[in-house]
This record gives sequence, structure tokens and C-alpha cells, in this order.
Amino acid sequence: MFDKITESDSLYRHIEKKSVREILTDINTEDQKVALAVQEAIPEIEKLVHVIITKMEAGGRLFYIGAGTSGRLGILDASECPPTFGVPFDWVIGLIAGGDQAIRKAVENAEDSQTQAWDDLSAFQISNLDVVIGIAASGTTPYVLHGLRACKKNNILTGSITCNPGSPLEKEADFPIVAKVGPEYITGSTRMKSGTAQKLILNMISTSVMIALGRVLDNKMVDMMLSNAKLVDRGTKQIVHKTGISYEKANQLLLEHGSVRVVFQILGVIS
Repeated sequence: MFDKITESDSLYRHIEKKSVREILTDINTEDQKVALAVQEAIPEIEKLVHVIITKMEAGGRLFYIGAGTSGRLGILDASECPPTFGVPFDWVIGLIAGGDQAIRKAVENAEDSQTQAWDDLSAFQISNLDVVIGIAASGTTPYVLHGLRACKKNNILTGSITCNPGSPLEKEADFPIVAKVGPEYITGSTRMKSGTAQKLILNMISTSVMIALGRVLDNKMVDMMLSNAKLVDRGTKQIVHKTGISYEKANQLLLEHGSVRVVFQILGVIS
């Protein structure tokens, strides 16, 4: 047995007797530890990112699997890649134990399945071109753990994001990442610091991969989906800033061609 730091007793006692200001201050104090824990994991994150880039350049995809909060965070990150970077919806795929209904409401015993993760992955015709990242704060969730084991049997590279050093999931993954955030403010409530660490790491993975795949120009989202007025305005201003043409002309070109990158190409700003 290994020591589950995520289940260890909170550093704070009798929190029900604290004032709101004290509670907020205590939570913020704990949250400040998260970024430092993630910083320590950067070398491991880097190794996994390089593998993902190589696989995706060869036509592979990135999958996240998780249960509960971890599963929801994976789905959140995956769902934001198409609108942010203009990539197909099947480039990054998030799967949660219990299926889509579990996004909003817990599905009883879903995370305890030893076969469902592979069934879920198989529905996408997963292959050894793909990479699967298992997300579980505890590092013991059966849905995730057995999903990675099935991937290994099928020669599919895996990563993991956990918050407990020495967990079974860490040992199972080819490229494990551990964010040692310590005990939660409310004992065992891993939606807090553990969830925050997982979100930060997922941000880092997907963003760095998409930059490496050429989905960002300078520091701008030139491939973003123009799905609302705010994004159209943002894209128009990018064109104005880069080319010096009027806002009206930039807006006209953007609406006509539907892409900041395409407008840049038409105007000869980029090849």
C-alpha cells in the first residue's frame, strides 16, 4: 500500500467555526501551493508533450480518460481545442466513466468498471498512432487504471496525471506526471487543489501541443472558430493590427473568408 496524500487529513481543523474571510484566506493559501507543485512536474510534462506532438504529426489523436472531476476536466480541455485552435473535433477527445450523462450527474459505480474504459476507447477505433492520458487524483481509479493497462496490451502509449506519488496509475503509465499538492482543505475533496493542478497541467499539454502543431501565429489564435460576435471582433482587430487596413475592410474580409489565417494569406502577411 502507498500513502494517499490526497486522502490525508486537512492541515486545518474546525473549519466550520471559521469566518468566511478566514475560510477564503485559508483556501487561497493552499491554492498558492498548486502552481509550485505543477512547476516541479514540468520535466515530466515536457516528455509527454514531445511524444504527443510526434504522434499527432503522424496523424494520431490525444485521448483523456477519467472519472468524476478528473473526467470532467479532461472533457473541458478537449472541448475547448476546436474553438480555440480551429482543429477537428476528433483531434482531442475526452472520455468520462459513465458516459456523457456523468458530466453533470455522478453515475453510480461507473468509475469501478475494469472494462468500460477500453470499450469507450475502442468505439473511436483507437490505434497505436494515438496517445491516452489517464487522469485520476488518487491514482487508483479502476476505470482509468484498467484503461491504461488495456492500452499497454495494445501498444498504445500512455500518460497519467495524478497527485499521489507512487500510485498504481503512475506505475502503469509510460509518461507519468505527479503534482504533489498535499492534503486538501476539506479532507479528501480532490475537486480543490488536485483538480486545479490537473486543469493547469491539461492547459499546458494541449496549448503547447497546439502551438507546436502550428495552430498559433505569434501569440494569436489565428485559427479560432468565429462562433460569436466577440470572436469576430477579436479576429478583425488582429487583422487590423497586423496589416494596418481599416476595421471595416478587415471585418468584411474576415466574414467573407471565415478565418484570420486565410485573410493573412490573401493579404500576403504570411505564406
